[in-house]
Amino acid sequence: MTVTAPAPRDLRDFYENPAVPVASGPARSLRQARMLARALGPAGAAGAKTVLDIGCGDGSAAATAAPLLRGHRVVGVDWSQDALARARTRVPYVVRGELTGGGLPFADATADAVLFSEVIEHLVDPDAALDEIRRVLRPGGHLMLSTPNLAAWYNRALLLAGVQPVFSEVSLRGIHGRPGSEVVGHLRLYTARALREFVAASGFTVVRLEGAPFHGVPRPLRPLDRLACARPSLASILLLHARRT
Repeated sequence: MTVTAPAPRDLRDFYENPAVPVASGPARSLRQARMLARALGPAGAAGAKTVLDIGCGDGSAAATAAPLLRGHRVVGVDWSQDALARARTRVPYVVRGELTGGGLPFADATADAVLFSEVIEHLVDPDAALDEIRRVLRPGGHLMLSTPNLAAWYNRALLLAGVQPVFSEVSLRGIHGRPGSEVVGHLRLYTARALREFVAASGFTVVRLEGAPFHGVPRPLRPLDRLACARPSLASILLLHARRT
C-alpha cells in the first residue's frame, strides 16, 4: 500500500504541517504520567517541582500528566509554532525552544524532571538532545522518555515475513512496504537494550523500563498488545525512567 502526500521542503516544513500527528495515544501518556508522579511524589512541604515536557506537541501528554502532578509546574516546550498554538489550549505554560542550535531557553540545572514523549525517534542528533536535557536537569533529576519499540512483538513477525516494521519509515512522502496509513517522520528506532545502553552512555542512570500499548494496533489484537507490556522488550512502546548521574 502506498499513500502519497505533498513533498515537504525539509523536516521543519514537515513538522509544521498541521496534518502530521503529534499525539501518541492516551494509554502511553497515562502510564508515563504515573511513572513520573511516583518519582516526584506530592508537592507537599518540599514545594513545587518544575517539569519540562520537551517536544510537547499539542500538549496532550502534559494535559494527561497534570492531574497526577498537582502542585508541580508543568511547562510545554516545542519549536513548532503550530504545535505550541495547540498546546496553549491544554497547558498553562508553553515556551518555544530547541534541543539543537541555541539550545533550550533554560539555565543549567533548573528542571526537576523532563518528559520526552515520542520525540527521540524524530531526531537527527539524539546525542546532542540528551546532552541538552542533561544540562537543564538538576543532579538526580528525572528523565521520562518514551519511544516506539523496533522489536515490538508484531515487528518481529513482520520482519520474518519480509515486511517493513511498523514505526519505521523510508520516506516523508508516503508509506512504503509497511502497515499503516500515516507518515510521522521517524528517523531512528530503538530496541529495549539499545535504548538502555544509549541513555546510560549519555550520563544517566536507568531506573526502570516499562512497556505501553500502541493505540494504532488493530482492535482484535489489542488484548495481546496489552499482554506484551509485561515484557518491555516485546511491548509496542518503551517507557524509560532515568536519573541524571
